Amino acid sequence: MAVVVVAVAVVLLSASPPAAAQPWQYCSSSSRYSPNSTYQANLDAVSAALPRNASSSPLLFATAAMGGGDDRVFALSLCRGDADAAGCLGCVADAFRHARGSCPLDKEVAVLYDACFLYFSGQDFLATTANVGQISLYNTPQNASAGADHPGAAALFTARVRELLNGTARRAAYGSARRFATARIWNGSVAEPVPTMYATAQCTPDLSPADCWGCLEDLVGKAPLAGGTIGARTAGVRCSYRYENYAFFRGEPMLNMGTPPPPSTQPKKGKKKKQLWIVSIIVPLVSIFLCIFCLGWIRNRRKGKLKLQEQPMVNLTRVEDVSSLWTIQDTDSEFTMFDFHQIVESTDNFCDENKLGQGGFGAVYKGQLPNGLEIAVKRLASQSGQGFVEFTNEIHLIAKLQHINLVRLLGCCVQGEEHILIYEYMQNKSLDFFIFDVTRARLLTWDKRLNIIDGIAQGLLYLHKLSRLRIIHRDLKASNILLDSDMNPKISDFGLAKIFSSNAIQGNTNRVVGTYGYMAPEYASEGVFSVKTDVFSFGVLLLEIISGKRNAGFHQQGDFFNLLGYAWKLWKEGRWFELLDKSLADHHDQDQAMEILKCINIALMCVQENAADRPTMSDIVAMLSMETMSSLPYPKQPAYFNLSTADGELSTTAPSSVNVVSVCISEGR
Repeated sequence: MAVVVVAVAVVLLSASPPAAAQPWQYCSSSSRYSPNSTYQANLDAVSAALPRNASSSPLLFATAAMGGGDDRVFALSLCRGDADAAGCLGCVADAFRHARGSCPLDKEVAVLYDACFLYFSGQDFLATTANVGQISLYNTPQNASAGADHPGAAALFTARVRELLNGTARRAAYGSARRFATARIWNGSVAEPVPTMYATAQCTPDLSPADCWGCLEDLVGKAPLAGGTIGARTAGVRCSYRYENYAFFRGEPMLNMGTPPPPSTQPKKGKKKKQLWIVSIIVPLVSIFLCIFCLGWIRNRRKGKLKLQEQPMVNLTRVEDVSSLWTIQDTDSEFTMFDFHQIVESTDNFCDENKLGQGGFGAVYKGQLPNGLEIAVKRLASQSGQGFVEFTNEIHLIAKLQHINLVRLLGCCVQGEEHILIYEYMQNKSLDFFIFDVTRARLLTWDKRLNIIDGIAQGLLYLHKLSRLRIIHRDLKASNILLDSDMNPKISDFGLAKIFSSNAIQGNTNRVVGTYGYMAPEYASEGVFSVKTDVFSFGVLLLEIISGKRNAGFHQQGDFFNLLGYAWKLWKEGRWFELLDKSLADHHDQDQAMEILKCINIALMCVQENAADRPTMSDIVAMLSMETMSSLPYPKQPAYFNLSTADGELSTTAPSSVNVVSVCISEGR
């Protein structure tokens, strides 16, 4: 078990930044190694490799373990989040040289520079999240009584810095893949005794957001905010913070807090008159425009026939917008803002070899983060305006949803024209990859298919009833069911999903979106959607899983144009077994045959013409768990039953109002 180390050095500095950064170190003499020993050889190898590994990492972070037994060396280096690769390389190399020179033959050493932190030990500290090897430094003014003549100055300073550090720590934990943040809190007034303060906070990027926040919260809680300090820092193996009364980091702060002081200069009299003249013209024009806008809005509201108040989507056009939405309002979320260069690195610059597929609004790539985690990266096509709507919709919905049968959205990246979603990677691709392929379908035994059916049903039940939000997916299909390494299903692609209020029954839309073959008739023809819309799609998907045939473009025996009509015909005539996938036909026992028959019954109930006749997902989950099917209702004729092929021509009795709706249909993505 690693020894917890805390080293404290009090450094007296003036209020201005120091001219040159000096290294600080902690040397533990409790454990030492012999010259020319195996431990020294291992440490030499680590000191040669670690600077290069850290500087070549997009996160400027590296760990190492070398040797075995008592001669094993463990090391970690982390460069500050605003450093560059060249600076990181030099800093870590210097840290090793300083450690060997200042702490010769010590097995446990910590070295702190402004730009990097290094720690190595003979104990395995890498296996834990403990923040060992801490070095703490305090910055005190030359005049320790500065501000003492202002009543309450000390208390105000403590409160202000505490607010700054907590905000910076939260931003580092939940707002950056690098687990790094910079911040500034304005003094708000020239007369205020507390100056504008600056801070950084950082964790090792292999920590989860929750672990990072826990480490920083503990560290900040112990920060010295009294006793005349105007700056302080503590750095350890896992996290660090620093605050000063001057800007000590590169670039503008990632987070600004408080209110900037007003400008001290006063405008000239002529400029004041010109401003008053402009205001006297602009204000009446703006007032007239607002009146016209309000009248138009009220008129449109009265004319509208929408039965559902759809929740507005958030227009996320900047990294700060996304970050504030998911890191400030919902700190329990594991949602992370990724840097674009990290995504480029993980996908090998979006190379074709890593391309998993091409969707309607962009391509999907496989990637791997520095910690070894495999990810799926959906990159929005820059020219896709509708794709950006889906992008914001997906962030708005799925980042707050957590269920074993929903794909997990790890985070996103917004930089310039780039809009990217990052998901957990599913090793077995999607359901359509298996059920519509003759060879791969044989891998899906009935037990595996039944597990997939049950998992999809559980995921939909969560969306419709059990989650914090009531959500209709609107694009459930085989290609949107992903399979993990154990063939467990996960519902994906929430770009078309809609939030329902808890007491709403159905909603209308003038823009019908979805995939041909999975749309409920009331949605395709009239734009009416509800939870029963997803139930219809589930029924279609269930028949596809059982038969191994696609509903869209189905051409089978007789005059039936789709799988629904064909399944209904076989069901009525008692020839349901002819519907089975060939890989299932000869590989099921009597009990499994009854389960298959029950699932066909449920599927036909889901695809009935009238939405009111279809069961809810609660009903479906209950029916799937029944041991017998004697109590199951007999299904009515399915939707689109009158769609048929006769002499090569398609005839339909679908309502003519379909032409009134703007229909956007996308094939499988």
